[in-house]
Amino acid sequence: MRAMILAAGRGERMRPLTDHTPKPLLTVRGKPLIEWHIEAFARAGIRDIVINTAWLAEQFEATLGDGARFGVRLHYSHEGERYGQALETGGGIATALDLLCADGDDAFWAVSADIFIPDFAFDPARAAVFAASPLLAHLWLVPTQPRHPTGDFGIDADGFATIGGDLRVYSNIGLYKRAFFDGVKPGVHERIRVALDRAIQARAVTVDLYDGAWANVGTAEQLEEINAG
Repeated sequence: MRAMILAAGRGERMRPLTDHTPKPLLTVRGKPLIEWHIEAFARAGIRDIVINTAWLAEQFEATLGDGARFGVRLHYSHEGERYGQALETGGGIATALDLLCADGDDAFWAVSADIFIPDFAFDPARAAVFAASPLLAHLWLVPTQPRHPTGDFGIDADGFATIGGDLRVYSNIGLYKRAFFDGVKPGVHERIRVALDRAIQARAVTVDLYDGAWANVGTAEQLEEINAG
């Protein structure tokens, strides 16, 4: 099974830090934020990782190379080069599906590069259960945050995601099937929320709750808080 790290965003709220450095390459506790994800995937036995890029794309390969020093193979989906813009979460993943499913698997991990999850384990056993199921997606939710008090999705008594109810925050960590993106055209700018709402209404999305360390690195103040912790 492969994995994708979503790293194409401009990072407007992090300016001026992101005027010259992509947000995923900003230093968090001694190393670029994206390296925390790469190393976690490597520990989980995932050897092929796709990274999408747009803003300052050349810096990713210059910094990370081909992944050999992490014990993985990095594959790049250069959205800015091909389409002139970042394609958002849904469009970015849909455009990279051939890379993500190149080994014949139709299931894969996806995580946003701009979250800090130092203790999260990308459990291969959990991924295998999902891959063998009829589900289209499996998400991890975290408690509501001071900067995100309203939440995104709920969970019903059977573990399925809900659009209403007692809402929690989508952690930007998930397992997905290729079929989840059947309604999303490669190269189109689209948020993943559109496809998630559709799949949730079809009861094809389950969730786990995660209460470990999690932070959205969205502003310079949040970056300072994490580095001071």
